[in-house]
Amino acid sequence: MSIHRRLASQSTIIFGTRLGGAGLIFLVQALIARMWGPELLGEYLIVIATVNLIAVVMPLGFHTVGTYFAAEYRARGERQQFVVFLKRSYAHVVVALILLLIAGRPVLDLLGQGDSVLATHFIPVVLLAFGTAMVYVNGALLVGLKRPLAGFFADTMFRPMIVMAAFLATMGFASAPEGFATMLWAIAIGYVGIALVHFGFVVTSVPRLDDTTPVRTLESRRWWRFALPWVLISLATDFFFDIDLLLLSHSLSREELAIFGVCTRIFSLMSFGVAAVYAVTLPDMFESEANSDREAFNRKVGDANFVASGLAIVLFVLVAIGGPFALMLFGPSFAVGAMPLAVLSLALVVRSVMGPASIVLSIHDRPYASLPSVAMGIGSLVLFNWLLVPIWGLMGAAISAIIAITVWSVGLWFIALRTAKLDVSIMQWFRNRRNATVPAE
Repeated sequence: MSIHRRLASQSTIIFGTRLGGAGLIFLVQALIARMWGPELLGEYLIVIATVNLIAVVMPLGFHTVGTYFAAEYRARGERQQFVVFLKRSYAHVVVALILLLIAGRPVLDLLGQGDSVLATHFIPVVLLAFGTAMVYVNGALLVGLKRPLAGFFADTMFRPMIVMAAFLATMGFASAPEGFATMLWAIAIGYVGIALVHFGFVVTSVPRLDDTTPVRTLESRRWWRFALPWVLISLATDFFFDIDLLLLSHSLSREELAIFGVCTRIFSLMSFGVAAVYAVTLPDMFESEANSDREAFNRKVGDANFVASGLAIVLFVLVAIGGPFALMLFGPSFAVGAMPLAVLSLALVVRSVMGPASIVLSIHDRPYASLPSVAMGIGSLVLFNWLLVPIWGLMGAAISAIIAITVWSVGLWFIALRTAKLDVSIMQWFRNRRNATVPAE
């Protein structure tokens, strides 16, 4: 099977599963908006955004580089080294959980959030963050071990099922706040259970690895060199809209925040479809780099960008047509999100066309080179939110987001071109095609 067909088929399976799970999540959010009100949906989205941001910090970046090191150790037959990396990754999550339980409430009080939705539902928020962090680490390792379907199933299939079951069990409560609180407890406990089962898949994968190379004692320094910058990179890119929602929570009403939150969740679904393309090909890219095969590496980057960019354009068209109908499921007031959603969809095309520059910089041992562009992107988001949101509301938030995404995407592409001497944009695919048609002399 050609790489194009394999990328398309496996990423389609992953994306299709995600689409089904997202359908359940959107249905739950629509029901919350209609039965408990848009304001309570806004509170729910703030909880989820906070959980995601806490969870991405808990492994201290080791989940962001887990795919790379898992693929490298698998290719080199370094099972013992992989086990050491695995233990370190999960230890960070457990220690972070303990610190959250001890210091979380005092920190909220110091920040003046003692009466916030986060403080009111503190324990389920912490448990949900722990389960989410575990799934992040599990998924990254399984993708690196060439088990992408197993890597994604916990988040794509079972988390939506847990959320739907929790809502159905609590929607009949006489009091909406009481039902909301019980729902969060049910989701947290259920997802921790799913995370532990998911962890079992990682454990059972370890004996399948070859064990032909002894442990390298100084390897942890290399892990930290890669992982630390990726904490910030992942926060500012993969969880860009979680940060944005928390920023906008001070300038938009809870109803407007709910509308924009639904738009960003649709964008995140689209983004996952593009990420699935890279998830399928990342282990092969890492192997090519480990084997110093630059020609194969360039070819795989170009092929992945071509498929990802094509998918992003298709998704933009689908959202432009079907977005208004999807938003109407949440109620008539959500119809105003149609144009902001279309603007956000264009941002995904920009990201796909410019390519996976942060990943490539890390592969070439330059992870810190990504930070200036990421900082510029977040700075642009804060600046344009301040300028545009008071004037244009939801549309101002969408325009601010696409400006910020464009700034960091172009900046990362340029840095990768200058430092790694590699064009990670869609132009690499056209260059590969042109070279393939030129006969060797």
